[in-house]
Amino acid sequence: MKALVRTVLDAGDIVGESIIWSAAEAALYWVDIVGRRIHRLEPGNGRHDTWPTPDFVTSIGMRADGGFIVGLRRNVCLWEPDGAFQDFATPEPDLPDNRLNEGRVAPDGSFWVATMQTNLNPDGSPREMTENAGAIWRIDASGAVTRLTPNEYGITNTMAWTQDGRFFFADTLANEIHLFDCDLAAGRLGNRRTIVKDFPRGFPDGSCLDDRDRLWNCRVAGGSAVACFDTTGALSDLVELPASWPTSCTFGGAGLDTLYVTSARFTMSAAHLAANPREGALFAVTGAGHGRPEPVFGASPNTAE
Repeated sequence: MKALVRTVLDAGDIVGESIIWSAAEAALYWVDIVGRRIHRLEPGNGRHDTWPTPDFVTSIGMRADGGFIVGLRRNVCLWEPDGAFQDFATPEPDLPDNRLNEGRVAPDGSFWVATMQTNLNPDGSPREMTENAGAIWRIDASGAVTRLTPNEYGITNTMAWTQDGRFFFADTLANEIHLFDCDLAAGRLGNRRTIVKDFPRGFPDGSCLDDRDRLWNCRVAGGSAVACFDTTGALSDLVELPASWPTSCTFGGAGLDTLYVTSARFTMSAAHLAANPREGALFAVTGAGHGRPEPVFGASPNTAE
């Protein structure tokens, strides 16, 4: 079946990211990092809500006890809609020039976040990066923080765990997607290998897995597509999008058979946006396959929402 793409919401996100599907609510949640807001959308009826955040908001995941776990610029917080953001963990208190970027709940109910040297000025304008300083961190239900990699990555993106114990991760600046061996019980990564390098359509941003453990990877910075790779790095599919910076994706809908994709308009000129009005919108792709339920923070291993 050929994939079909439609625009679901003209969100106008500066940097839409970290989209997840809540089956219990039949709703999508995602963040706008630079716009400092959290979105909620019920695709079935079009209800759309947003909440402001006190700082750049970088990631979101569902919690087993209700509410959400949220990555801000430096801190990971607990949050409920219309409530306050409660500080929960700070992965790198000694690296003030770093910020959080990617974040996702793992199949064992922990929350993984990745850091990077900040590329944002306080007003949200771009800031030049001078070093690869990012790492991957694991946060458990007690708030304990464990570093899983050295601080050696540029722009950290993509977190996806296969059903047979492997972990996808990407460095946008390097234009690389890596695969690790992952021992969730021990909280350990090893045997990193690069499976995709210099793919010619943009650069790797956020991703999700389908039920065949294929990685659907958004190709940012002019990529205008979501690329599907298997665990060897072979290209399985490529879905063209009417936006040049797709950023994050998830499978949703009653059968987890719709791929929802966020996008960005960061650094784009007014002339470009006038000619390309769907930059920063939310898209739906049908015919891409089926996903798996989203894990929730604090749940027992392999328990999904």
